[in-house]
Amino acid sequence: MKNIESNLKEKRTFKPSEKFVRQANLKNEDLATLLTKYNSEPDLFWKELANTELTWIKKFNTVCTGTSPFFKWFEDGTLNVSANCLDRHVETDKKNKIAIKHVSEENTITNITYNQLFSKVNSFSSGLKKLGLKKQDRVIIYMPTIPESITVMLSCARLGIIHSVVFAGFSSESLKDRINDCSAKVVVTVDSFKRGGKSIRAKDTVDKALDMGCPSIDHCIVYKNSSEKINFTKSRDIWWHDIADENGVIVAPEEMSAEDLLFILYTSGSTGKPKGIIHSSAGYLLNCLLTNKWVFDLKNDDIFWCTADIGWITGHSYVVYGPLALGATVLIYDGAPTYPGGDRFWKIIDENKVSVFYTAPTAIRTLMKLGDELPSKHKLDSLRLLGTVGEPINPEAWIWYHKNIGKENCPIVDTWWQTETGANMIAPLPGIYQVIPGTCTKPLPGIEVEVVDSEGNKVQNASQGGNLVIKKPWPSMLRGIWGDKDRYINTYWKKYDNKFYITGDTARKDEDGNIWIMGRSDDVVNVSGHRLGTMEIESAIVSHEFVAESAVVSYPHEIKGEAIHAFVVLRDNFKLHGEKQFADELREWVKIKIGSIAKPERISFSTNLPKTRSGKIMRRLLRNIARGEKISGDTSTLENENILNQLKDIF
Repeated sequence: MKNIESNLKEKRTFKPSEKFVRQANLKNEDLATLLTKYNSEPDLFWKELANTELTWIKKFNTVCTGTSPFFKWFEDGTLNVSANCLDRHVETDKKNKIAIKHVSEENTITNITYNQLFSKVNSFSSGLKKLGLKKQDRVIIYMPTIPESITVMLSCARLGIIHSVVFAGFSSESLKDRINDCSAKVVVTVDSFKRGGKSIRAKDTVDKALDMGCPSIDHCIVYKNSSEKINFTKSRDIWWHDIADENGVIVAPEEMSAEDLLFILYTSGSTGKPKGIIHSSAGYLLNCLLTNKWVFDLKNDDIFWCTADIGWITGHSYVVYGPLALGATVLIYDGAPTYPGGDRFWKIIDENKVSVFYTAPTAIRTLMKLGDELPSKHKLDSLRLLGTVGEPINPEAWIWYHKNIGKENCPIVDTWWQTETGANMIAPLPGIYQVIPGTCTKPLPGIEVEVVDSEGNKVQNASQGGNLVIKKPWPSMLRGIWGDKDRYINTYWKKYDNKFYITGDTARKDEDGNIWIMGRSDDVVNVSGHRLGTMEIESAIVSHEFVAESAVVSYPHEIKGEAIHAFVVLRDNFKLHGEKQFADELREWVKIKIGSIAKPERISFSTNLPKTRSGKIMRRLLRNIARGEKISGDTSTLENENILNQLKDIF
């Protein structure tokens, strides 16, 4: 792989303040102790943490068993995940502490204590039992991020029912495919919800999915979230309030094996068919809890806002299971990030005294594009730690986040992980590490990663990239793909003969052991025999003072094999006078930052990029456009479908 120079030039370092270090959950001596324990006896390391952090019904004796790629953790122990998130808190003085602070798009604020959430979960659990649902049945959740969505997740966990949350922006066909793949018996939804001031009729989408053919579904439970009228099929549809007891019923939590499945979460696959990633109970919960404590430094008085939708793994691990297992207060916002204005995030932080904030680099770049004056209207002095998730953050966005949101007082934790890993794998420990913008730093205690070449050998040159792999099993690792053992092996293990878990990401490791994510291995451009990570080129383009965002894809080239097409969004304060002239300027900029081989052959300017409602850029669609292909695959999660027409017209 060609040496990449752009991020190698980034040398600015930022260390936590002495005040932050003094109060940090993990200090240097704690890290040294953890690493010594893990290196000397890994099983004992995980055993002590699992015994200390989780509440067990029956203690385990075994730690990690099985042979690659099928591992089991704490298999002979039993517990209940819902009880770990609720029951153990309501038995203490935390029962009256706020568990969920819900902010609606209209700015209605609802506070729910642990005791109240416990009551809601027991009430809904009772309703599910009345419908005859039992351990390891499947329930689909198609809802926005509201307290009731979390109630359903915890109720399923309480009864040992496997839940699968489907992002409430997916189309009816996508929903149908997921229902049928896992043979769900029940789907839970809302009548409608607001997004960007517009009504999204979720029940209509569910009806269309079921009308297409979902033979396993017995019931559709509908939570009345609005006053809109909906179609109601009496033989199938049930109102939430008709089955949920409100009389203080207590439903005993099911005793679950540590390896019983907790949930299925569908993620995109290269074949176009979604992969149903499966996660177990105890191991998943352990890594979620530890990373909330270690990486986010969560304290009893924190208000933690992770902006992720519950339809994604980030919402599972850092909105629901991890923070609630710790007994933290989580803020959830049920609305668009720029509604009714571009300062909505900053307004919510200010008004609700958010102290820990976790969002995506795409969201940061979008809000950065709107100008510095919007965050400057708000105090933001309650913040003490910031985080990023979903993709690597380019140094310029990192610096903007640090200065304008953190006021240069907050450590930033740039986290690397996946749906498949269940929890953060590589991330700064905020009270310990000096960080360089653009790197997610080092693997967390108990996690072993490496950068290897195509033969599986360690890449020796610190400036050279390779494939990022995880060398040893970890508790929250995926247990497979629902109903497809072969796909699990072929996708994640086969390339290196089951020796390593293959992340699918490319990375490099510098002389200090910091990991720099370069992009997906399938997002590598091969220009005239030189392999370039698209993330490196995007980062170089975005470092230009007039550029807000960029997405880079490849297209076939008769001479070079592949050529680079860059889609570029400019900052609002820059007026484009002469498209070709500025495109040439950007090409020279990339040449200076990386080298002439990385110069984009084509550059298109637009007002936005095609993104999902969770903020991820849909590069698949950009590849279709750059290659002159028909748009393929599902576009129902696009935030703005009109942007595709704009991009096609430009091209």
